[in-house]
Amino acid sequence: MIARGEGRASSAPPRRAVHALVREVTSDTPLVVAFSGGLDSCVLLHMLRWGVDPGGEGAWKVVAAHYDHAMRDGSRADAEWAQGVCRAWGVPFVVERSTTPPASESEARAARYTFLDRVRTEFGDAAVVLTAHHADDQAETVLFRMFRGTGPDGLRGIHERRPGLVRPLLDVWREDLEAYAAEVGLRWREDPTNEHLGLARNALRHEILPLVEGSVASGARRALARLARLAEADRQAWSEVLPMVARLLDLQEGGSGEGDADRHLTVDRTSFLSLGRPLRGRVIRYLVTALGGALDEAAVLRVNDFVESSTSGRRIQMRRGATVGHDLDRIVFAGPHERLPSSSVRRAVVIERASAGRAKAVLGDRSVRVAWSTEEGREDGVEGEASFDADELSMPLELRARAPGDRIRLQGGSRKVKKVLLEHRIPSARRDAVPVLVDAEGEVLWIPDIARSTLARPRPGAPSLRIRIDP
Repeated sequence: MIARGEGRASSAPPRRAVHALVREVTSDTPLVVAFSGGLDSCVLLHMLRWGVDPGGEGAWKVVAAHYDHAMRDGSRADAEWAQGVCRAWGVPFVVERSTTPPASESEARAARYTFLDRVRTEFGDAAVVLTAHHADDQAETVLFRMFRGTGPDGLRGIHERRPGLVRPLLDVWREDLEAYAAEVGLRWREDPTNEHLGLARNALRHEILPLVEGSVASGARRALARLARLAEADRQAWSEVLPMVARLLDLQEGGSGEGDADRHLTVDRTSFLSLGRPLRGRVIRYLVTALGGALDEAAVLRVNDFVESSTSGRRIQMRRGATVGHDLDRIVFAGPHERLPSSSVRRAVVIERASAGRAKAVLGDRSVRVAWSTEEGREDGVEGEASFDADELSMPLELRARAPGDRIRLQGGSRKVKKVLLEHRIPSARRDAVPVLVDAEGEVLWIPDIARSTLARPRPGAPSLRIRIDP
């Protein structure tokens, strides 16, 4: 059989691929082979059992894992056949049958990988799952994703590896696997559903790709596999560039440090807007992905529009859970399991009377020490301190976080505390941690280091209550 575009098929490519794999791992690394009994997995398992000998027969710790989806008649017989092969080859065999047949191919795939990872973990953290996906699978996957309108990352197709999983045959063509099987006299089990043209992948394999190679481009499969490699190289390049771009945007990470609930990422809005929209879109995906979210093309466009036109205090919720907000000169990104920063932990300090004392207030992720004492009245002048006329105070006083509707009386009239904090460029992530001193009537007397009410101003020689705030 002639290999597409590169002469006669050979058993050398699969041998080289498996030799390259075993050079990466030690002989005592458990290798869990996803073994369906088809050509691909039979070749992979056979080479690991008989074709690679690092130090004596059977030196490699190879385990075959077979998942029976129970989606068709005959699947149980396939499992029994696979078990018989492993018995003959002296390979440990693990099998599991689905109690409820998956409703779709994607469900079946998810169940299969869950099973494989469970088998892997039973053999320790160093164990690796091997699947026998090959270059034809890669070409079909890329073409399928192209028809669905995938983005550049989707053109990477099947990933060669991810944590705990390797696909060593991904650059090997099926013709070469068949050549190896013919050379060693290997038999395998064909899945009859692979011939059903009603399945999208089978239609690509048996009709569309042969038609394209016959009448449009004879090297279409190899071109598609090359496209996947180029897309992967592009992704790797962006993985190096995007962190540098983020640093130029003054990327900052915030959160309480007590889990992911408050974790968020922010960038400088002006710097962000200096980027062109395509690069900005890349950064948006990068930041949301870093928070565990995902955005489609429409969502990226929406975020781009929001960044350009929003006013401070606005936020938008994405369909998949990511949240983007505009906070003064920062753009705030929060993922699907996070929320835009807010404070939920609060413990106020109550000053019952004009006396001396000390305590600690907890305002979100911030703790402040509060001390108070009585003295003769004198004007404020020290940072973090304020004096109040003891006779004019409506006791008790309370040092707490701001509350909705808080107002403070200033020289120009009564102002909303929220507005005062905004004018002082206090980001929303910090506003709920700003201490506010109020009296028994709810009047705001003092926002330390930001604003002082006109109420209860100290009088020279009159008794006063002096309050000090230490971060």
